[in-house]
Amino acid sequence: MTTIPFLPNNNAAPPFQATVTLDSTSYSLVTMWNFYASRWYVSLTDQGGNIVANQPLIGSPPAVNIILFPGLFTTSTLVYRVSTGNFEQTP
Repeated sequence: MTTIPFLPNNNAAPPFQATVTLDSTSYSLVTMWNFYASRWYVSLTDQGGNIVANQPLIGSPPAVNIILFPGLFTTSTLVYRVSTGNFEQTP
């Protein structure tokens, strides 16, 4: 499991960006704050700049995995763990 700390910077555009590898392909993971919804949204972009998925950032409690981007990947998962403030990527 790879852990990626979620440390947004409000002075940067985008506030948070990381590279994740899911099903052996690298993607850009970007989070943006939605002012009207008062929550974070997460976007996954391929290396060609095409948006693969865009959705609200849903946090998982310690004992349960709520998978981000369900159904898009067969061997990899990405979870945002609220208790640690980290993204967890497997395998």
